Amino acid sequence: MTLQAVLLAGGRASRMGGVDKPGLLVDGVSMRDRAIAAVVAASASPVLVVGPASDSVAAVRWVREDPPFAGPAAAVVTALAAIGSDAADWTLLLACDLPRPEGAVRLLADRIPSLAPESDGVCLADDDGRMQWLTGAYRTAALARAAAALPDGGRDQPVRALVAGLSVDVLADPEASARDVDTWEDYEELTKEHP
Repeated sequence: MTLQAVLLAGGRASRMGGVDKPGLLVDGVSMRDRAIAAVVAASASPVLVVGPASDSVAAVRWVREDPPFAGPAAAVVTALAAIGSDAADWTLLLACDLPRPEGAVRLLADRIPSLAPESDGVCLADDDGRMQWLTGAYRTAALARAAAALPDGGRDQPVRALVAGLSVDVLADPEASARDVDTWEDYEELTKEHP
């Protein structure tokens, strides 16, 4: 089983005044760099970050959807196209607004070998049972087929539109590692929870 990673780091962060949200620090390390470190520790290669390039870890490829801010589905379509024929069997899909992505990546990577052959992937679910599509692992071939079927390259589409036709298992997230930062209040709460 081979594993690659697509990390989304190019949103507007409009509820946070347009700040570079993936660049926010948790224990002195940006959420973007924490996500990169988590997928590298899981042996993902290649690692593509969709968003503006930063001075982060050099072991990643930076790509940008065109036009910028075209949405998360377009970002995934762009990353898959950039990987091309060198694709791994599985794609870790992760947003770079998770304060503690390490636990999420471990849960997903550990689950992949036990998935049924007909399963297209797995994603974490929050306490209310909502699927966290941007904290998931997907069969790359299935994800690529879904990406190719999206109109207009996925522009202005949510990731839910990309994965709607896939058979995705749900994995409980007992440590809430898929809780993301959408507001300054989230950032304060989630970074205080893990001193």
